[in-house]
Amino acid sequence: MVILHGWGGNAEQILPMALPFHQAGMNVLLVDARNHGRSDRDTFSSLPRFAEDLEKAIEWLKYKYPGYSRKIALLGHSVGGGAVLFAASRRNDIDAVISISAFAHPEWMMQRFLKRKHIPSFLVTFVIRYVEWVIGYRYEEIAPVNTVCRIKCPVLLVHGKADLTVPVEDALIIKRKCKRSNIRLLAVESAGHESVEKIKTHTKELVEFLRDSGFPLHSL
Repeated sequence: MVILHGWGGNAEQILPMALPFHQAGMNVLLVDARNHGRSDRDTFSSLPRFAEDLEKAIEWLKYKYPGYSRKIALLGHSVGGGAVLFAASRRNDIDAVISISAFAHPEWMMQRFLKRKHIPSFLVTFVIRYVEWVIGYRYEEIAPVNTVCRIKCPVLLVHGKADLTVPVEDALIIKRKCKRSNIRLLAVESAGHESVEKIKTHTKELVEFLRDSGFPLHSL
């Protein structure tokens, strides 16, 4: 399992999510995206760059430990949750994806943020188009609500019902967009955007999802 943190986070902060999977028998690799944790600095961070860093980690893992990477699962939180969906949507060597607290569409996320800052609507459109130009991707191309439809392996969307940063409605929209049997949703009661501990109480369901996806894990 390769685990990717969210915006402003790092591998150490999301370590509690890794421990139950390790206890169930998985090898776990935690990644610091560029500009985060112990990774090198760069000009800017973005969802595509999170995904690029994740994919470099996957390639390193397959080269360095081929015996341990015959089956690969991805887990990401927030922007990392969007990044694991984006990465899995353009690869055929991923066997399961767990996306936690991902937004449905980065444009909607930016609109919510800029509205709270009382930015005039005509400037909102300009800012959004400018950011697309900077990161080198149109939001439609990288939006989880779209990338999830291109993923062939099992996908589990996990979202807190009390998330005030990214409302649980985003997860419901992602799930509804692709009415496919490989996509599941786990909505966690009373969990906010950073509620790793509350989500950890559902690790049995997460491990069971991976077992259903073909990973030979122990029961917790």
